[in-house]
Amino acid sequence: MSDSTDKRLEELETRLSFQEQALSEMSDALAEARMEAYRQSELLRRALEDLKTLRTMLYAESGSEPPPPHY
Repeated sequence: MSDSTDKRLEELETRLSFQEQALSEMSDALAEARMEAYRQSELLRRALEDLKTLRTMLYAESGSEPPPPHY
């Protein structure tokens, strides 16, 4: 092969190597972002469940509660 062809081939191989590395880094970042989104959605789900429980307790029928001590 000629020098110019060798040089072009080497440049293409170098670019490919950088692109493979960048793709791998982006894939890792995407996987990490997905895990973080999952953790955040689980936290939100638990917080909403707690809020629902608290609302139920707060607005429970007053007939089921004992009378205040001053009665």
